[in-house]
Amino acid sequence: MADVNTDVNIVDGDAGATGHGERTVTAGPVPIAVRDHGGSGPPLLLLHGAGGNLATMTTLAGLLRPTHRVVTVDLRGHGRSGDGPWSWDAALDDLAAVVDELRLARPAVVGHSLGGMLAALWAARHPECPGAVNLDGNPTPARPEDLAGLPPARAAAELARLRETFAAISAGLARPLDAAQVEAALAGQRALARRYGAAEQPWVEGFTRNLVPVDGGSRLRPHPELTDQLRVAMETLDLVPVYRDVRCPLLLVLATENLPEQEAFAELYAAHRRGLARRLEAVDNPALRVVHLAGASHAMVAERPAELAALVTDFLAAGPQEPPPAPPATPAGPF
Repeated sequence: MADVNTDVNIVDGDAGATGHGERTVTAGPVPIAVRDHGGSGPPLLLLHGAGGNLATMTTLAGLLRPTHRVVTVDLRGHGRSGDGPWSWDAALDDLAAVVDELRLARPAVVGHSLGGMLAALWAARHPECPGAVNLDGNPTPARPEDLAGLPPARAAAELARLRETFAAISAGLARPLDAAQVEAALAGQRALARRYGAAEQPWVEGFTRNLVPVDGGSRLRPHPELTDQLRVAMETLDLVPVYRDVRCPLLLVLATENLPEQEAFAELYAAHRRGLARRLEAVDNPALRVVHLAGASHAMVAERPAELAALVTDFLAAGPQEPPPAPPATPAGPF
């Protein structure tokens, strides 16, 4: 297990309205770093995406704090949390350890991307959950049959090209960064913050929190082995059965636009969105609400944090929706 930086401000697990600090939860098999933002409302776990960490959710956490006690988490292998093999059950067990140690009674769970998938799976595991929100947490395009409107041969070719691109990105992230590359990356984070009209500090922390020293410089977490495990886990996950069967309120917020990096695969991602939309149309579950967020990309947490906070707050305030009443029985006619 990798060393975990625990040189943080430890706060009591029941921080309440005034608590704001970090601690490392050690009740589970992997140490999990958390930040308690405080707040006097009901508890809410806020989860980041793959390659991120709790700092990347700082802006959204601040917007949710007026109505909830917000706790952000470094998922295993990210930020200051420990390393461990990735499985959905193991990650959910990590979250359960956080809930138990911080004494969070029936928390809502909200996540982006990878964190959104975990939020949906948490909802399936915990029907008593007051509500869960998945912010564009969709399994990676991996199956030709999920690409609506693309001929099978074209779909297979585009998926092969996408896998090659992911492999090249993973290889690049595995290489150490020298000091000049770190400085350039930090300048890029500051530029992104300005682009989105956001404070620079959370963007800088979101980068530096994942840096670990290695021979020859620094490397970004998660490590290459975990990155591969995440890719396989996300390619093989199908959340539609979860959406069909979940019993606690679940909000799914979907992107409608491509990231700039996705434009080279615009046809593939458009087909993937169409395929998911068609499958969701067949889901008849009053616990599920689906919102297609017009003009938003997968970076919606950076693009539209205030709008997302309002969506989340309103959804959680509404509580469980009663199913429509069954139609009256038709009296039997004469035989």
